[in-house]
Amino acid sequence: MLRIASLVFLLVLVAVTAFSAGYRNIASAEAKKIIEQKKNVYLLDVRTREEYRQARLKGSVLIPINEIERRLNEVPRNRPVVVYCAVGSRSNLVAGFLSSKGYGEVYNMQDGIMGWYRNGFMVEQ
Repeated sequence: MLRIASLVFLLVLVAVTAFSAGYRNIASAEAKKIIEQKKNVYLLDVRTREEYRQARLKGSVLIPINEIERRLNEVPRNRPVVVYCAVGSRSNLVAGFLSSKGYGEVYNMQDGIMGWYRNGFMVEQ
């Protein structure tokens, strides 16, 4: 049942993303600049708990994609939000969802933590 609910939620996210353009796709290098320049950035990791345990961006908050709707109130509306996952697909869905819910400054790190790592940027383990 949980699997069906998660699938339905993901389909809704895909639909929302298709109609939402209020966020920006950025590469990890640009995300790093934004994080350094804007000290109040909310780093949202939408991967699984296991992925998060293995490596994460310093200061990031884990809200797995299948929990984002239920935990939406944890994401601040008054701060820039950089969303990331492994390679940018899940974060793209969540960025579109946040934008559709009225979040203003939302960024999808389109190359994910893999791109961050490939650029030689530090991760926490």
